[in-house]
Amino acid sequence: MWNIEEFTEAAGITVTALAAYVDESQRGAAPVVRRRPPRELADRLGLRDLIEKGGMTPASYEDFLRTFLAEGTRLHHPAYLAHQTASPDFPAALADFVHGATNNPMAVYEMGAAAATVEFEVLRWMLAKVGFPAGGGVLTHGGSLANLTALLAARARAVPDAWEDGIPGDLVILAPPAAHYSVSRAASILGLGQRSLVPLETDALGRIDVTRLPDVSGKRVMALVAGACATGTGLYDDLGAIGAWCRERGIWFHVDGAHGASALLSERHAHLLDGVDLADSVIWDAHKMLRTSSLAAAVLVRREGDLDAAFRQEASYLFYGDQGFDLINRTVECTKAELGLKIFMNLAWRGERGIGDYVAGRYDTAHRFWELARRRPGFDLPYEPESNIVCFRYGGADQAGLRERMMRDGSFHLSSTELNGVRHLRVTVMAPATDDRTLEALLDEIVAIAA
Repeated sequence: MWNIEEFTEAAGITVTALAAYVDESQRGAAPVVRRRPPRELADRLGLRDLIEKGGMTPASYEDFLRTFLAEGTRLHHPAYLAHQTASPDFPAALADFVHGATNNPMAVYEMGAAAATVEFEVLRWMLAKVGFPAGGGVLTHGGSLANLTALLAARARAVPDAWEDGIPGDLVILAPPAAHYSVSRAASILGLGQRSLVPLETDALGRIDVTRLPDVSGKRVMALVAGACATGTGLYDDLGAIGAWCRERGIWFHVDGAHGASALLSERHAHLLDGVDLADSVIWDAHKMLRTSSLAAAVLVRREGDLDAAFRQEASYLFYGDQGFDLINRTVECTKAELGLKIFMNLAWRGERGIGDYVAGRYDTAHRFWELARRRPGFDLPYEPESNIVCFRYGGADQAGLRERMMRDGSFHLSSTELNGVRHLRVTVMAPATDDRTLEALLDEIVAIAA
């Protein structure tokens, strides 16, 4: 049984430590990233003894938590500019706390009626945002599972008997080379293999060239995948033109909006997703620009029955009686966390407008970085950003080496990617604390290290 007094004491320690951690991070008062070798860090945390002997108390837990929080990556830090991972807002953290105690795996309605109902309403809101008023959806643990689930629905539409009879060898998926790696992975998981992926022609920045979409006569196209936005560059494909092309040919149109669909909440940026309502399926990650902790991703389909057709499963201990409110029929997962609660809590606290202002602010800060960098000699920026992602180079320096030096010092955390085979540095603005002072300091440091 729970020791309620001990839990209350430890919970208080946790809240106090986390509040101090976030405050310190937002002020930039600690290194943005620390990467000790695992063996050294395991010793510092005393992991082996605790695993083997137990005996943690609120007092020793406080020491452990202090060390644990100091050794990692601070996503609330103004110098965190690396990956598309949320700087989570505190309402979502409260939802994680609630789920940690209640643990209602609500893919089966009877295991978590309140959590399932919250997910229904969150999905209804998301479906309305993408223009699917008669659609259906489900939340999954991450965008990779979401892409797989959407493509399972596409497979069910193209080959209704595939669940029983397997995959015919002539199905293909059309996708740009810049598509997220989970699309390629899904193709092999689905049994289509890598040969089924037909790369679409793109412009120099990796966006689908709508003037060079392929002749598909004689091909069995299972789906076409477009990006909103591309993981590497943050640039959006022309969803309206691509969607119209797919509609004319009866091709399933899938939009990977994992990162960029949140622009729908910003009046100034929603136009970037014009045409998303032409899609047959869309994925949208909340653990990116909706500021929830990992993981929470939506699979949204224009016709609700398409998602129901993706899975056809029998299990006598689960599938019986009235399943009208169960989500287990729509997802790979059997045990599924209360994902909708995280999204709901952020919406309930901040409102749709508040989250939209956050999205717009990160897009604006990225554009500001582009403006500041292009004024300085030696910086090469191949495009004007459309989102909160900016790719750039500095002179002829070793770009990966510049990044590694900053990470080693704990001063800035950037990521990196290749454009047309050339290595670029990559800024992804996620933290609300990132401002002009941060951006100027980053540019100064790059120049100083390269010199």
